[in-house]
Amino acid sequence: MTTASSQNTEQPMPHEATEAVQGYLPPSGWSIVGARSAAELIAQEEIEPTSFRSVDPSTGRPSAMLYRAATDHQLDETARLAWEAFYANEGKSPRARGELLDAIAEGLEALGDGLLQLASSETGLSTARLAAERERTCATLRLFAEVAREGSWVEASIDRGSPARRPVPKPDLRAMLRPLGPVAVFGAGNFPLAYSSAGGDTASALAAGCPVIIKGHPGHPGTGELAARVISQAVARCGFHPGTIGFLHAGGGREIAVGRGLALHACVRAIGFTGSLQGGLAVQEVAQSRPDPIPVFAEMGSVNPVFVLQHAAQQQGEVIGDRLASSVMNSVGQMCTCPGLIFIRLAEGAEDLFRSLSDRFNHADPAPMLNARTRDQLVQRAEQFGAVSRLEMRAGAPTRPGSPDAIRPITGSPALYRTTFDVFRSQPTLHEEVFGPVAVLVTCRSDQEMIEAAGLIQGSLTGSIFAAGHDAAMSRRLSQILEMRVGRLVFNGVPTGLEINDSTVHTGPFPSTSAQHVTAQGTRAIVRWCRPLAYQNAPDAMLPPELRDANPHKIRRREDSVWV
Repeated sequence: MTTASSQNTEQPMPHEATEAVQGYLPPSGWSIVGARSAAELIAQEEIEPTSFRSVDPSTGRPSAMLYRAATDHQLDETARLAWEAFYANEGKSPRARGELLDAIAEGLEALGDGLLQLASSETGLSTARLAAERERTCATLRLFAEVAREGSWVEASIDRGSPARRPVPKPDLRAMLRPLGPVAVFGAGNFPLAYSSAGGDTASALAAGCPVIIKGHPGHPGTGELAARVISQAVARCGFHPGTIGFLHAGGGREIAVGRGLALHACVRAIGFTGSLQGGLAVQEVAQSRPDPIPVFAEMGSVNPVFVLQHAAQQQGEVIGDRLASSVMNSVGQMCTCPGLIFIRLAEGAEDLFRSLSDRFNHADPAPMLNARTRDQLVQRAEQFGAVSRLEMRAGAPTRPGSPDAIRPITGSPALYRTTFDVFRSQPTLHEEVFGPVAVLVTCRSDQEMIEAAGLIQGSLTGSIFAAGHDAAMSRRLSQILEMRVGRLVFNGVPTGLEINDSTVHTGPFPSTSAQHVTAQGTRAIVRWCRPLAYQNAPDAMLPPELRDANPHKIRRREDSVWV
């Protein structure tokens, strides 16, 4: 494990204290390869690693800290250690996995404000937003600790044999979900805690018994490393194999090489990805090109359409507009559930909603985006919108490109566009995600146009309907259409703000995800890292504890078609 002693002390982080505060120690700048220092491996390789720095979006200045991207040798060593850990940890009980996840949550909390300040300096997100994100991350870890301990998630079933059955003896069959093996997790840019090193992918994979290799995100390398260090320390403290967790810095032009190397490595058996459609499809293509293709569970983008029905607009147009504006601009529009399309029936109350939206967008200031690449992609989408006839910017301002020679804040501006259903129907670019504080208001002249609009929606994580009492029939028609196109259907509310529990569904048809039959969040996320395995006429001692007659873990299971 990389320790603070390997840090380049000549390059302190601008905000760091000289001593640990609340358990916080600054990042080292090195990857975490089992129990060994990546710096030690580099010395053995006798090469100069690729170096890079993070950038503070609020100022545009690079950090003083130098990070070293993982080499091919480090990647191979990490993957091999994860393979060893998979078998070495096989005897670990569900209770032990739960204790590991609880220890990780405690470690993240012990980092105190130092972690939040570092994450803020790397992403431009406020420390208040990041504090809430850490709370959600720790809650997710503890939720999966309970899932692991309770154990019924394995879906154990027993159908006892009957040798005396005629004309053919009945075999003894027992089945359950078994872990796939080491999982590679690609850290997300917009959630440095909840979707990165210690996020939901890692928590669910560890709960299932899968070691995890984290591809660090180059936008927040220090935050990712610190969270991974917490996991590594918990792994050692709880007596798990050191290869249970690995962390690979990926920046300085090494992003694609590290990602491709993980997707192709024989020891990696599944991938969790959160990012762009282009990135997700690229990872999936590589993973499918292997001699033994592996599953990629990718969350790739979403337009999150909102439909405001006639009577809802009449009764609450101004309130709905205010709520939608807050949701669109939440975290500068850099959340996977921010609404990007708003459909409204032209009738009494529609202008109240439009004025409310416009006022909020006109009074919103530009704010730091995650990084220059995200800002530049937003600028590109604004240019595409500018080429669409009869699509008008009605509030806010377009995001301006950055100057390549100037050090200045990397900001994005909220922008509200307005058009008609006819234009929306004819312009495919309006059907695609805009990642940033941008929304398109589409006016519909009839209920039929609203219904046709719903039928044009691409697969999305969420769909929302604002309806009042007299909108019931129309609401039912829209919901029937949207059920085929979204993973979560929201009524009279905004899609941002995801509650994590047993009923959470965070997935959707393509292109929002690569696998709509599973969820990336909530307790059901654990089944992504498993496959069903049956044991026929196996001696009791050869069975996993969950399938033995004595049921030593006391889990709920189905025995001869009866829940026990």
